[in-house]
Amino acid sequence: MRLAHKLVCVLCSSRCMQRVLILHLMLHTPQVQEQLPKIPEPPPAAVSGAADGAAAPPAADGDTATAMDTDAAAAAPATAADAIGAPGASEVAPELVDKLTKLQDILSGKTPIALTLEFLYHHNKADLQILKNIKGAVDARVSVSHSATILANALMHAGTSIDAFLRENLEWLSRATNWAKFSATAGLGVIHRGQLQQGKALMAPYLPRDGHTGSPYSEGGALYALGLITANHGAAMQQFLVESLRNSSNPIIQHGACLGLGLAALGTNDDEIFEDMKNVLYTDDAVAGEAAGIGMGLLCCGTGSDKAQEMLAYAHDTQHEKIIRGLAMGLALISYGIEEAADTLIEQMSREQDPILRYGAMYVLGLAYRGTGNNAAVQRLLHFAVTDVSDDVRRAAVLCLGFVLMGAPEQCPKIVLLLAESFNPHMRYGAAMAVGLACAGTGLREAVSLLEGMLNDNTDFVRQGASIALALVLGQQPESVVEPFRKKLMKSITNKHEEVMARMGSIMAAGILDTGGRNTNIGLRSGSGYFRRTSVVGLAVFTGYWYWYPLSYFLSLSLAPTALIGLDKHLKPPKVQLACNARPSLFAYPPPVTTEASKEVTKVEKAVLSTTARAKERQKKKDAEKQKQEAAAAGKDGKADAGAMDVDQPKAEADSKPAAAADGAASTADASKDAVGDKAAPSSDKDKPKEKEKEPSSFTMTAPCRVVPHQVKHVSFPPSGCQCCLLFVECVHLFVSVAYLFGTGRGFMWALQRSI
Repeated sequence: MRLAHKLVCVLCSSRCMQRVLILHLMLHTPQVQEQLPKIPEPPPAAVSGAADGAAAPPAADGDTATAMDTDAAAAAPATAADAIGAPGASEVAPELVDKLTKLQDILSGKTPIALTLEFLYHHNKADLQILKNIKGAVDARVSVSHSATILANALMHAGTSIDAFLRENLEWLSRATNWAKFSATAGLGVIHRGQLQQGKALMAPYLPRDGHTGSPYSEGGALYALGLITANHGAAMQQFLVESLRNSSNPIIQHGACLGLGLAALGTNDDEIFEDMKNVLYTDDAVAGEAAGIGMGLLCCGTGSDKAQEMLAYAHDTQHEKIIRGLAMGLALISYGIEEAADTLIEQMSREQDPILRYGAMYVLGLAYRGTGNNAAVQRLLHFAVTDVSDDVRRAAVLCLGFVLMGAPEQCPKIVLLLAESFNPHMRYGAAMAVGLACAGTGLREAVSLLEGMLNDNTDFVRQGASIALALVLGQQPESVVEPFRKKLMKSITNKHEEVMARMGSIMAAGILDTGGRNTNIGLRSGSGYFRRTSVVGLAVFTGYWYWYPLSYFLSLSLAPTALIGLDKHLKPPKVQLACNARPSLFAYPPPVTTEASKEVTKVEKAVLSTTARAKERQKKKDAEKQKQEAAAAGKDGKADAGAMDVDQPKAEADSKPAAAADGAASTADASKDAVGDKAAPSSDKDKPKEKEKEPSSFTMTAPCRVVPHQVKHVSFPPSGCQCCLLFVECVHLFVSVAYLFGTGRGFMWALQRSI
């Protein structure tokens, strides 16, 4: 309560909003927010009695107008006043209502999410021609490639709310059936991610409705999409998802409801929701039970709860591998970040005879020690990677090295270098994914060099993992570095002789390279140095696409905007001029793919049959013999005619003809040279090639604008100063909040550079 009281005191100062966003730097992380008290809604009585006529904040979903007139509502002002520590006050002062609302929006994430959505919509640079090329190259009858193309579109437009590609290709999209339809509907949740207020209305045509029987795959996918839209901010959506879960007995709808509810209630550890999911688990249905296991893990993420023992006990009782695998992932999510507290569970699971539970033990170990670089954890994972008899366990052990080494990404390529050359393709795949997870968004040269060599592996799923991992590493890197990789991806996609698994990886990688309209990247850390729990969890569940393709949409949780946005005292983004001390082409958006380039066709050599080759060889021999016979006959005729040639041409006449021809040719050549010289002389200056204009060494930007990670160190304020009161920079894992005041430009600019 003291913290809340101090925040209100800050709001009362003259520079309130400036300091609030500086506090946002420290408070906008899941680890800190878990320790904060819940800030109450501004009381309606204070709003109605405000002298300046301030508007009331919007009511939460499910609230009604009659609830404002009850005794409980009337007592709300006193409760709010007590909560913020205002002694003896029965209601919040009218002048603080608007400031309290802004404070609550900042701390809850509503204001940053709204600014991010606006930026992603207006700065979308996704190239639809790339998607059209992919669509034209893959066979829509192959569900794997079709679903991968839909996933690529969802990732390219993540958070932009732009679904033009789907609207233009409805007939092609309608070919998705059964679980492909489930995934396609869930992809809308990725596109509209962050639409906390409008999410339910956007998905209304697909959601379950009373008295209406639709496709269970569309309805389940829509519930899953709601979770993706409101992930980690789904308090208003939890009740609807709980009711949808309780009212349906269809395992497909329950599958989507469990995943969506786990995302909306991420880390809340709600006992009532846990019981609802446990009831679904106890139905022992393979489809619904798998999602229930993952949903329970999302619900209790990072708590280290004793409920893990209940889940482990049921994993021993059931016979369904899908349920066991879902529970194994759920146990790993519960153990997120608890380090030594998970050792007992790790030891228990690693000694199981069931390889799926040992597989889960690797994920428990990786997520419990995520980013710590713990030597004991690394040694245990390497031990299982070379000794376990199950390929799944060995692959998971190598892959989870990426989670442990997230804090020191430069170490990961060195540790997995030998594993990447293993005879076992599962270990090579795990090594590729480990490097991709640990080095995501860094563009590390050692990682790129290692993964480029694996793109030519003999095994299709190793090439798939290498493509995905390299796309994770090269996100938001200069186009000069990414362009060769893009060409390799398109070559793999358009090659009809390429294995389906490798083509699927190339399509997914094409979408990962351009996530969020080319304005987002994998963000593993917050500005204060904490790991973003949502990002790490999203990457962990994403790796489960190996068994279940719909889980690939969890990758959208790990995306963070690479945006620079200025704010004034009213929290509105004005246009701010900034200087970038680098060449404009170095950090520019990739150029769009032209239609001509997309239609380039490589010439393929014609296949020659062996019978045709032998026939050609026989014909050559016949022609050679015929020529020899004709030459012999011509020789005999020449000898017979030699005696008949009694008269020869006079030598002088014969010599004069070549000489005359030579003189004529020389005179013609001289005349042509003179003519060309006369014409070229006056136009020599005009035809002289122009020198290429030198690219400037710096340029100015107008915020809001994209700022990629490597560009941050080149950005500075212009010498003339800035008219913006506040500036915050969110660049992948950097989130810097700085008050920029008149007369103190140099000092605060120094603070910005030091913080970065």
